[in-house]
Amino acid sequence: MQIADQIPTPIASPAAAHSRFWQRLHRRYTDVMGALPPGPPDRAAIEQALQQLQTEHRMELSAALRVLRQLVMERLMTLDCAQQTDLSVITRGVTTLAELALDRACLQARQELDARYGPPLGPEGLPVPLWIIGMGKLGARELNVSSDIDLIYVYEHEGETQGLPDGRGKISNHEYFGKAVKAIYTLIGDTTEHGFVFRVDLALRPHGNSGPAAISLSSLEDYLQVHGREWERFAWLKSRVVAPFAAVQAPNVQALRSVVLPFVFRKYLDYNVFDSLRTLHRQIREHAARRSAGHPERANDVKLSRGGIREIEFTVQLLQVVRGGQFPELRCRPTLEALQRLARSNLMPQETAQQLAQAYTFLRNVEHRVQYLDDQQTHVLPTRDDDLAWIAHTMGYADACSFLHQLDAHRELVAQEFDTLLGGNQAGQCQSGLCNGPRSVQSNTTNAPDLETLIEQLPPQMGARIAEWRDHIKVRGLRDEARARLFRLVQQTAQRVASGTLEEVAAIRFINWLEPLLRRESYLALLLERPAVHERLLDLLGAAKWPARYLQQHPGVIDELASDQLFTERFSATDFEHEMALRLKALESTGEDDDENLLNLLRRAQHAEIFRTLARDVERAITVEQVADDLSALADSVLRVTAQWCWARLKQRHREDPQFGIIGYGKLGGKELGYGSDLDIVFIFDDADDNAPEIYTAWVRKLINWLTVKTGEGDLYEIDTALRPNGNSGLLVTSFKSYADYQQQRGSNTAWTWEHQAMTRARFVLGSESLRQRFDEVRTAVITAPRDAAALKEEIVSMRERVRSAHPVRGALFDVKHSPGGMVDAEFAVQYLVLSQSAQHTELTGNVGNIALLQRAEAAGLLPPGVGQAAATAYRELRRIQHTSRLDEGNGLVSADLITAHRDAILALWLAVFGH
Repeated sequence: MQIADQIPTPIASPAAAHSRFWQRLHRRYTDVMGALPPGPPDRAAIEQALQQLQTEHRMELSAALRVLRQLVMERLMTLDCAQQTDLSVITRGVTTLAELALDRACLQARQELDARYGPPLGPEGLPVPLWIIGMGKLGARELNVSSDIDLIYVYEHEGETQGLPDGRGKISNHEYFGKAVKAIYTLIGDTTEHGFVFRVDLALRPHGNSGPAAISLSSLEDYLQVHGREWERFAWLKSRVVAPFAAVQAPNVQALRSVVLPFVFRKYLDYNVFDSLRTLHRQIREHAARRSAGHPERANDVKLSRGGIREIEFTVQLLQVVRGGQFPELRCRPTLEALQRLARSNLMPQETAQQLAQAYTFLRNVEHRVQYLDDQQTHVLPTRDDDLAWIAHTMGYADACSFLHQLDAHRELVAQEFDTLLGGNQAGQCQSGLCNGPRSVQSNTTNAPDLETLIEQLPPQMGARIAEWRDHIKVRGLRDEARARLFRLVQQTAQRVASGTLEEVAAIRFINWLEPLLRRESYLALLLERPAVHERLLDLLGAAKWPARYLQQHPGVIDELASDQLFTERFSATDFEHEMALRLKALESTGEDDDENLLNLLRRAQHAEIFRTLARDVERAITVEQVADDLSALADSVLRVTAQWCWARLKQRHREDPQFGIIGYGKLGGKELGYGSDLDIVFIFDDADDNAPEIYTAWVRKLINWLTVKTGEGDLYEIDTALRPNGNSGLLVTSFKSYADYQQQRGSNTAWTWEHQAMTRARFVLGSESLRQRFDEVRTAVITAPRDAAALKEEIVSMRERVRSAHPVRGALFDVKHSPGGMVDAEFAVQYLVLSQSAQHTELTGNVGNIALLQRAEAAGLLPPGVGQAAATAYRELRRIQHTSRLDEGNGLVSADLITAHRDAILALWLAVFGH
């Protein structure tokens, strides 16, 4: 190849022409620039250019890759400086170049080594793959135009090579892949007359620069489990197999993922990483300060200085690592995409995510222009006025002053958000003023007292309770840092008791809640990192007993208390089901979508939503009726999602969309679910396939198992199917025709009156729209069917007496549900009115709840004036009393003197309806 030594710089791109790097490229490589097709350099164009350099210009792979790098950089510079493309095109172009170079270098290296030693073999005599793992910006496809590439080389199995046909040449796989790494580096990283392709950095490999160049998968797993440090989790977060191309989609790559994912993303919310990130960030800041000492021009680093690119990356990665174990939809590598996922998950305000995205894009564009100037691996703004003016111009600013003003604005915003995340600005989140500031250094480990000193500082009951820790094996087994955190939390809790803002009983509940969780140090870190969470948790524990028990069973949900939207939002079925779809997709993308993971995913999501509702309930941000509405809507969503997932995983399914329906009865049907309510369900199908009964029965069994089985995350709901035709002796799944005949008294096998009472609160929960309409028609027909009013009255009164006798109340207490004048009396009265009067008064057919039906019955003249409204008001109040009692684990028994008016209102309703 003849390469021109001196070619005048063309005027084709005046914007990029200021770059000394661009000028050098045009002086030397003009005659080969046509090898790269016009437009942004994608994989097809880069592969075409490499082939042309090797064939038409007769270059060896080493030279061709280096010249290819110069062509790609020239193209990216030209497009970028003329503002003809966006950041993603630049970073994707550089990343594609790196992937292609590594693929071809790996293939050539292995061909040469196989010829000398034979291929490396595994335990079963099969060739062993080499995975080149791209870390950092390469893994995230975010390489800048002068990036190092951080690599880790992993091979699947130990063993030895096959050797040559004559038996010579055998070496260990470890030695073979060590040679492969050296050969690949020679092709990629060595500097020749055409420069290098990429600088290669292996410092992130296990044991750093003292470790082997390539490591087996089993050795990597051992290292991560035993020696892996917190900061390495951030490095592995963006890891990705980038070459060779044949290995990227190979099934056995899943074995690598199964090693890396549990290391990066922990099962529980992981706030221990905050201190690790603080340490890492402090080291970076100190290094930057030392580097710029005596060189003030080096202080303006758009990557490492305050408010730089690194702080955006840390902000995003910290939230991903903390939450990614429980929320797989947060697991993604690119920074800009991760910001949007954090916003969608309400872990960051949408406005903040947008501002950080704008700052990130701006800073990365500045970084590229700094590197375009001389092809130097630097992130520091130039000191020459003409260079600074050129950067401003190519970014669309009139002058350097306006550019620098915008730069400062972006960096200040980034720095504030980063400092807030790490605890520098959270005072507004602590309402009591007793959080000792945001998250000071001393709030974690320093200035914490020893156990005896702590006991002396506490109120009497707290002191007695903490004294039990003297011989507590879990407390004694804590690391010093964790024990200090624990004692600081107890101190802070005691301060609230002393100030009168917290009852001592709540403090004791907090200690009881915390004690079983001492092995999970991340909860201690969470409560110190987020003082507002600690404060809200204490308020919740002080409000009632049931929240304390729920939190003991599901401690991970306390992180929900950190959300600013907790008390301003309500449950959204659309958002919940969308999140479930995103989490399923995330698990599918990594091959983690097995039954166990999906079961736990559903449970964590449902528990979090119940806890959000509970927190709003205790804070009286929503009414009792709204609590029931939200819990019922959540149950509907969980049923929909679980039914879809189970059907998709059912081996014998015969169609994509099942012809199936779920009917809710009782509290589910009436949208009056409480905490811990069972789901009364009937399953129906309308499918002419001969195998339909067996297929839908298998599906229902799977569905019930998914809802009820207890995993490490608990369960979802208890399911009661006793209201199906013929009760527990009937089929688990019923054809719609059989169900309709049974309910409408067709044939010899028909429903009882009490089943028609239940039908008044029945609701079609999920299924096709046509099946819903047909169910609604059957329900209306059942409710409006002609009946002997006297016989109906006698049956319902008799049923009421049987229910009452099963729930006797002794003494002067009043059972808000079962005593005469209680909730059941109102419910039976409503059911009688609906079944006896709906034919003439169709407004009673709606499943709108007892309160609304009582009001409608009075408006229709079926009740004396005022009786229906008074009973509706009393019923609402009794529901509230029952709800409050259950929150405090009570039995719904209250002093009769406290509810006289409500009891009398419902007794008046009973008298008006039944006459005695």
